[in-house]
Amino acid sequence: MEYRTPSEIRIMAEGGRRLGAVLQRLKSEVRPGVTTISLDRIARTLIVEGGDTPAFLNYRPAGARHGYPYTLCASVNDVVVHGQPSDYVLRDGDIVSLDLGLKHGGFYLDAAVTVAVGRASAEDKKLMAATEEALAAGIKEAKPGWTLGDIGWAIERVVRKRRFTIVDGLTGHGIGRVLHDEPTVFNYGDRGTGMALAPGMVIAIEPMVSAGGSDIVQLRDESYGTADRSRAAHFEHTVAITERGPLVLTKA
Repeated sequence: MEYRTPSEIRIMAEGGRRLGAVLQRLKSEVRPGVTTISLDRIARTLIVEGGDTPAFLNYRPAGARHGYPYTLCASVNDVVVHGQPSDYVLRDGDIVSLDLGLKHGGFYLDAAVTVAVGRASAEDKKLMAATEEALAAGIKEAKPGWTLGDIGWAIERVVRKRRFTIVDGLTGHGIGRVLHDEPTVFNYGDRGTGMALAPGMVIAIEPMVSAGGSDIVQLRDESYGTADRSRAAHFEHTVAITERGPLVLTKA
């Protein structure tokens, strides 16, 4: 991984602010009767009009058969990540995870939020709240001299306390001039283990949490869903480690 200078982090912070604003707009558009492809069109329009580049469009990660054909990942209900936008009409009681990235000034930013469609069930509210709380707990550990294991430990502790489950096989990552970089940021771990954190590191922290089991399956569109069809939530921020502690770059 590469370490970012303070001036580079300022560029990423501006990109993150823009990304956060787009996600806030998308959240406001989520309601029963809206298609996920319409959310994708809004995301692409806003990013391009802002002078930036959609990070996911045509992106081909290792192992993928094709480049990703959309700007947004919209994962509904039991789909954890990488759900492809479609003509699916969101229904009252659904939950949808909106995962979005952009490239600004040569640097990538990545963030995600899970949103209730209409009236959420009590269980879905608890799932979303636990996942967002786990993200906040992980971010608090992103301090110089602490470790990636500290971040994973904090995330896992919240999820277990709330009686939910970290999904297997999906992680956060380093980010900067490439979208997915070293190090791998696990959503579980032991205190004091793993890579030591240092100023200039920039990582995407993203707990993905299931209301049921931890096993996932790859679906026909190359998205990942829970094997037991239980609902899942996903929250993510791009975070810089600075001398003063964690700096969340993707707040609106």
